[in-house]
Amino acid sequence: MIRVPDTLQGKLFLLAYDPDKGRLTSRSNLDLLLRAAGLADLLRLGLVRDDRGRPVAVAPAHADLDPLLAELLELIARSRPCSWQRWIGRRRPTVREVRGSLADQGVVRLEERRVLGLFRSVRIEPRDPRVRERLTAAVSAALCDPISRVEAADAALVALARAGELTVVLSRRQWREEKARIAELTDLCGPVPRALRRAIGSRRTAS
Repeated sequence: MIRVPDTLQGKLFLLAYDPDKGRLTSRSNLDLLLRAAGLADLLRLGLVRDDRGRPVAVAPAHADLDPLLAELLELIARSRPCSWQRWIGRRRPTVREVRGSLADQGVVRLEERRVLGLFRSVRIEPRDPRVRERLTAAVSAALCDPISRVEAADAALVALARAGELTVVLSRRQWREEKARIAELTDLCGPVPRALRRAIGSRRTAS
C-alpha cells in the first residue's frame, strides 16, 4: 500500500527531495515553502479564513488534524492578526518538524552521520519511492486535466511549488510554458502562494 502524506507540508517536503541527488533541494526557501503549505492547508480545510489580507482562525482543531497544523492553528488563534506574508516569514524550524513528522509516520528514513568526522548531518531517504512518483503524477495531471477535475490540494501543490521555486518539480521552462495554467491554479488557492512569493522576495532583498 502506497502511503501518501495527508498534508501539503508533507507532500511538498517529499517533492523537494531529488531522488537522483539523494537530498533535499531548494533549501534556501524550503522553510518558507513549508510554512506557506501549512497555511494553505488550514485555509483549504476551512479552519482559517482571509480577513483583509490576514489569516483568522474560525474553527478549533478537530481530533484527527495533523499535529503540526493543529499547533499552527492554535498560534494563529492566540496571536495578534498579521499578514499571510508575516506568518510565512516567522522563524520556526519547520523543515525539521516536517521531517520528524514524516519519520514518525514511517514515510522517510533518517540516518544521522558526521561529515568529515566533525559536522553532524542527517541523511533523508523516502521509504517508498512510489510516493514521490504519485505526487509528481498529481502535479502533471493538475497541469493537463480540465480545471474542474483538479482537486484543491493538487492545485495548491502546483501553485506552491511554483511560488516556492521548487524547480525539481517544475522546471523554469515549465514556468514559462505553463504560465497561464499555473496562474489559473494559483487563483484557486487564495492568497497564500502570492504571499509566499513576496516572502521569498523580501528575504532576497534583505540578504
